[in-house]
Amino acid sequence: MKNSNRDLLILVKEAYINQEAMQYELHQLNTLLGDFETLDSFCQAHEVFDLQKYRILTKKAQLQKIIEKDTLKPFVFICNKN
Repeated sequence: MKNSNRDLLILVKEAYINQEAMQYELHQLNTLLGDFETLDSFCQAHEVFDLQKYRILTKKAQLQKIIEKDTLKPFVFICNKN
């Protein structure tokens, strides 16, 4: 498993959770997030509005091409479908 560098804020009901249980929870969260944070799931949940060309891009190849760029063109927006 790839070790990810992320900040997680975890709120627990139990005030006296031991370190081993917390490490287990963190491992489970990283596994779960690693399964869902993929390019496929990102492309299913997002679309690109290109207001210069009056297009909405939803195909994976088109989205990947735009996501990989360092900066977006003016009036090109990545929007969540939700």
